[in-house]
Amino acid sequence: MSSDISQSKSPGAAACGTGVLVLISAPSGAGKTTVCTELLAAEPGLTRAITCTTRAPRAGEQDGVDYYFLAASTFHQWVAEGLFLEHATVYGNSYGTLKSEVTSRLRKGGDVLLNIDVQGAASIRAAIAGDVELTGALVTVFLCPPSFAVLEERLRRRGTDLPEVIEKRLGVARQEVAEWKHFDYLLTSGTIPEDLRRMRAILEVERMRTGRSKAPGI
Repeated sequence: MSSDISQSKSPGAAACGTGVLVLISAPSGAGKTTVCTELLAAEPGLTRAITCTTRAPRAGEQDGVDYYFLAASTFHQWVAEGLFLEHATVYGNSYGTLKSEVTSRLRKGGDVLLNIDVQGAASIRAAIAGDVELTGALVTVFLCPPSFAVLEERLRRRGTDLPEVIEKRLGVARQEVAEWKHFDYLLTSGTIPEDLRRMRAILEVERMRTGRSKAPGI
């Protein structure tokens, strides 16, 4: 992995770009990953921010494509240097989103997608407070299940978790849904096409804001 991705320590050093930083959060099982996949496929100007991790690559994963795979010592050094927008440790492995990964794309006029849990979204809002470039670019969306009954059905239909794990996820989901008011948009999940249409509408509206738009010939 090239070390130059860690070099942009001062987001305010460059002129503000016109890109949109789209952050999507949702409880587990609400369909966030599916919506992100569909949105990336439908919007050529949108790219996902690649996450750093200390875990080993899985079969078929590529450094710089799926993740930036880092040694634990490097990851913790970058944490100390304040290079991450957000970071967390899950089951012994660390994950984080680099500021430079986001700002470099925004400054080129590209739109960036962050697929982040509710706790990570709160961390990002706190981390960019006072940063004119990133606060101006950030748009947050909370994808909410239509009901906890539907969420439970989706979790059970996945067939990947034991019943006690599903109950734990539902308990966490109830806490996460209470945070919806801290997001710019609330999107109640329906069908995949409906969710995609609404997400594309949000992105289109945000692109037309005067702070990001340029009127041709004026």
